[in-house]
Amino acid sequence: MSIENQLLKWYLINKRDLPWRQNKDPYSVWISEIILQQTRISQGTQYYNNFMKRFPNIEKLSISKESEVLKVWQGLGYYNRAINLHKTSKEIFNNLKGIFPSRYEDLIKLKGIGDYTASAISSICFDEYNPVVDGNVLRFLARYYGIRDPIDSKKTQNRVKEIGKKLIDKTDSPGDFNQAMMEFGALICTPFPDCNSCVLSSKCEALNKNEVEKLPVKLRKKKIKERFLHYIVLIDTKNNTIVEKRFEKDIWFKLNQFPLIETNFKVDDIMRVSSFKKFINSQKITIKSNKYSRYNVKHILSHQILHITFHKFKTEKAISSGVKLSQLSHYNFPVPINNFINKKLF
Repeated sequence: MSIENQLLKWYLINKRDLPWRQNKDPYSVWISEIILQQTRISQGTQYYNNFMKRFPNIEKLSISKESEVLKVWQGLGYYNRAINLHKTSKEIFNNLKGIFPSRYEDLIKLKGIGDYTASAISSICFDEYNPVVDGNVLRFLARYYGIRDPIDSKKTQNRVKEIGKKLIDKTDSPGDFNQAMMEFGALICTPFPDCNSCVLSSKCEALNKNEVEKLPVKLRKKKIKERFLHYIVLIDTKNNTIVEKRFEKDIWFKLNQFPLIETNFKVDDIMRVSSFKKFINSQKITIKSNKYSRYNVKHILSHQILHITFHKFKTEKAISSGVKLSQLSHYNFPVPINNFINKKLF
């Protein structure tokens, strides 16, 4: 039996019962694919259910506020995904009459939709013959065909795409085939696979040459960047504080935060840092240095280690345009700040 037929047979028997597989609605497939980027199925499923409950269709998402979308996305990370979802929903609803594009070449023009997502939507929902290439597919096909070139190179990814194209063209169900490849990589050909349970093991190059642990090859190692973030938590006589929005396009874009001072190294006394003095002067407030406390936490992202310190100060007078501490739950904070707030450390 050919590899494509074996995969389809395996998939129809073993596929997981996931909510976005209940139909071929492009909206639900789109939402699921964006959520599952950089997210495990176990975590992503709950976020998907919550998102669909709040925004059940393209119209509801398009007329919602960006802050509402970010609130539902809170804790999932990579917030640009949510921002792009919102922008694209407006594009589809306002300029495409609410009709989801069916062709790969139209889908890929939309913000936040790349090759993988366009291939998934066009094949699953509209039966186009566009193979998907994600991490699971790269790992599976690199082992099966014994590809020893690094999979984090564009050349190798294009090669795998060509292999996928040849396989998918031989099937009658391009959407099922794509899902079969992704599912097989997720459940069987995992980073630490059980090759005894693999229905394709007899023809697997990596297994036959005892190279399963060596493949796929990756050359690029992500550089881990360490950052030192100091949040200034001012509390005035009326239990008001300062909340601002983050506009730096790196992490937590458009989420809320306390005033931030970032340094290149660990700081023992924030009050001696010139940018802190400048900030306090700009607010035209006086802090009570004897009413100071701090809370440290280390937050690890995929490519960064964040050394976060919350510096809490009492002020002599009321803060102009301050936010009530009791109203902080209405704002979209990243996880470390949310945890700080929920622990009542202020």
